[in-house]
Amino acid sequence: MGLRLSTTAIAFAALLSTAAFAQVPGQSPAAAGVLNPGAEAAPQSAAPEAQFQLADGIVATVNDSVITGFDLRQRMLMLIAMTQVQPTPENLPAIQQQALNALIEEHLQAQEIAKYETLKITDEEVDRDIAETAQQVGTTPENYITFLRQAGIRTSTLREQIRTEIGWRELVGGRFNARSRVSQAQVDQAVRQAEASATKPQYLIGEIYIEAARVGGQQAALNGAQQLVGQMVQGAPFQAVARQFSAAPSAVNGGDAGWVVQGSVNPQLQASLDTLQVGQLSNPIPVDGGVYIIYMRDKRSGAATSLVSLKQVMIELPETASETDVAAATQRLTALAPQLTCDTMLARATSEAGLLGSDLGEADVQNLAPQFQQIARSAEVGSISTPVRTPLGLHLIGLCGRRAGGPEVPSRQEVEFRLRNANLSMLARRYMRDLRADALIELK
Repeated sequence: MGLRLSTTAIAFAALLSTAAFAQVPGQSPAAAGVLNPGAEAAPQSAAPEAQFQLADGIVATVNDSVITGFDLRQRMLMLIAMTQVQPTPENLPAIQQQALNALIEEHLQAQEIAKYETLKITDEEVDRDIAETAQQVGTTPENYITFLRQAGIRTSTLREQIRTEIGWRELVGGRFNARSRVSQAQVDQAVRQAEASATKPQYLIGEIYIEAARVGGQQAALNGAQQLVGQMVQGAPFQAVARQFSAAPSAVNGGDAGWVVQGSVNPQLQASLDTLQVGQLSNPIPVDGGVYIIYMRDKRSGAATSLVSLKQVMIELPETASETDVAAATQRLTALAPQLTCDTMLARATSEAGLLGSDLGEADVQNLAPQFQQIARSAEVGSISTPVRTPLGLHLIGLCGRRAGGPEVPSRQEVEFRLRNANLSMLARRYMRDLRADALIELK
């Protein structure tokens, strides 16, 4: 591990630069520039093969497998082609180190996959993955392959990389699927937090995090981040750069950190979130342990609605009903209310003559009849109201659920999916960390 940190430090030290970034008139000092939304994903147009020299022969060994100069050059070409980060004498060492790190991890993954005889990735699966990637960037598989070939990347290199990626996903999923599950209590807590945050301002962001410990210190991280910002302002796609350079867990999703609630991040990041406009890329933001780059994809005020689930038991009474009839119905429902719960009230209504029961479903409090709104706002979940008079009759209302609603609040299924993905990502990182710690890795 010490060798890896040392070589990465040397690589990012080469990114030292005094370049300044021009500010758009009227633009916040936090912003480096505006990104083209269409440049978020991998590029579609062909790029010429980058020109640089690498020595032939073995550059590293990973247990009993070797990484050659040819392997390293191919991976560097792919990184350059997919991120559109233009190679310069200043950033080429960092690109080389990033490519070498990726190759080392890929060899470790392939060696681990080989231990499982049933884990075989077919050519059809590789073809399907290539087709999906091509569709995401708006082109055909043939054009995608041509784009890479014109950048000097052999099709066999791409296919083997994809084969290992698929195999690793299946291995991690099969190995940790049970451990990545989340309890209903965890989902409930996350939903409550999302609902509590629903009224606060929120930001849809992309993030790139350069970890200082991996690149030779805070100054090296800052200089490397400045280089990346400059490349992205000039057109390098954010998602591709994040996948290749970011140390954040969101790197696997192209830096997509999702919606961030005001006040949930450290003050340095919050200051940038408050000032960045939609479409703007931040200047590097130093934090403890590293440097962030933030891309503001969208903002919203966070105005949320209150949704309630209601059930009722009622006695029909027209508006012209006599006081005696209303008093009798009130007395009957008042005596019945303590015996009811949300689970039993409908069954009870169907078992007694003169009662009607119905599930009113989920509704926005603001859309309820005025007589029901006070109950919906103030009653405890699970409680049964006192009799409520409407033009249709006399009602007992059961408040059976309450939650924040609107586009700002994710569903329970979305929350559970995010929590499971976060757990699986954490377990995969630990798995790779352990493989690296146990491996014999020698750099030539």
